[in-house]
Amino acid sequence: MTQGFCSNRSRIRSALVIAGSAAIWPAMPSAGVAQHASAPPIENSVAEFSALDKVTARISKLEVPLNKTATFGSLRITPRVCYTRQPTEPPKTTSFVEVDEVLLDNKDKRIFTGWMFAESPGLNAVEHPVFDVWLTGCSSPVRTSAAPPPPDKSAREAPVAPPPDAEPLRRRRVPR
Repeated sequence: MTQGFCSNRSRIRSALVIAGSAAIWPAMPSAGVAQHASAPPIENSVAEFSALDKVTARISKLEVPLNKTATFGSLRITPRVCYTRQPTEPPKTTSFVEVDEVLLDNKDKRIFTGWMFAESPGLNAVEHPVFDVWLTGCSSPVRTSAAPPPPDKSAREAPVAPPPDAEPLRRRRVPR
């Protein structure tokens, strides 16, 4: 009998919590839902890479125009596209890259082809015993999307006043 009472009490409490969260859910922003970027990506004409020679510990910066090939050691790096986003959106810099290794008999061997992400360099990295190459950014925009619309004027003109029953903020002196 007591056990049934406790389980009913916990069921009722759970139902109230669920009902309460359902009542406030529409007012909350969609935290768990993936949101898509509102503006199309910006196309760039130059991909920027960093390259590491593991033997000499030399790091080099490479700026490679699209569809051109840069050489680093025995690697040939050819970016095909390079996209960025508007500064008002979360950063996401991507490039489709082809990396070939020049072998001792002067033949090319494709060791990487795919997308590189500047914000996650370890996600799709060039795996080579002597060299590392990763995307650091894009430059020289070719085509940008339209500028975002200006903020609503009515929101700027109407200052937000505190509720009448709110306690005024008090300043604290901080010793220096």
